[in-house]
Amino acid sequence: MPVSSRYVLQQGPMLATLGKTAALAFAQRIAPKRAGSPPVTPTPEVSRSFAPPAPELLDAYVSHLGGDPKAYRGILPPHLFPHWVMPVASETLSGLPYPILRVVNAGCLMQVNTPLPRGERLEVRAQLVNIDDDGKRALLTIRAVTSTASAPNALVTEVHAHVPLKRDKPEPGAPKKEKPRVPEGAREIAFGRISADAGLSFAKLTGDFNPIHWIRPYAKAAGFRSVILHGFATFARTVEALNRGVFGGDVHKLRVLEGRFTRPLVLPHDVGVYLEGNEVFVGDAPLGPAYLMGHFETVGES
Repeated sequence: MPVSSRYVLQQGPMLATLGKTAALAFAQRIAPKRAGSPPVTPTPEVSRSFAPPAPELLDAYVSHLGGDPKAYRGILPPHLFPHWVMPVASETLSGLPYPILRVVNAGCLMQVNTPLPRGERLEVRAQLVNIDDDGKRALLTIRAVTSTASAPNALVTEVHAHVPLKRDKPEPGAPKKEKPRVPEGAREIAFGRISADAGLSFAKLTGDFNPIHWIRPYAKAAGFRSVILHGFATFARTVEALNRGVFGGDVHKLRVLEGRFTRPLVLPHDVGVYLEGNEVFVGDAPLGPAYLMGHFETVGES
């Protein structure tokens, strides 16, 4: 079902972030600076406060992902965290000596300490906690803590960003690196078709309007066969698959999910979610390509 464009009006912080990112990318292109040394980490925290998301936006978002909006009565879906975390996380990258347009979402972590209540302002603290730069690529880790007045330190998230710096040429005769696949014995807990307009729908609901997710010519110019699904959308769909297929609809059961994005998920696509113990995979089928590889923990697990 198409998502209404009226939700775009509720994406002010994310749209402002995209505008600042575009301006920075333009400035880097017309006046490139000599690369300097990356800052010492962890960097100082950046803090911002946000109004709570509207109830109709929350329900539409959960429905889009195949979840049950009634299951989140009184609380926020924690996997919506990019909606309020990314505007703060982007500020932690200010001044870094890396090309902003090459930054790729490599994965994320979500740790739910206590549910975030609806209707309370969100207080977000974020900082760049690690930079791993080997000259060929830089791996950036941004950690954020989301609180409300009645739920301090409720949600801890990490976003892992990959910045390619030099083309890594394989040695002559070296075997090709095997790409991640879903394990042969993994158990399927969800399967379905993700439509070609899923990227645009997710953008309307979260404010992440990166054109590679919804404008086909732009995505092809960037080197993809067609538009690709947001990594955060793949992550959120994985959470809802666990809620339905493992936790019996109990959205309070998941405590931690960490996921690594292993290849672009081109749209439209028939895709499944698979389990092997506490390891979770998003892929085409057992032994087929994996687009996300992750690990989850439930409440009560150490």
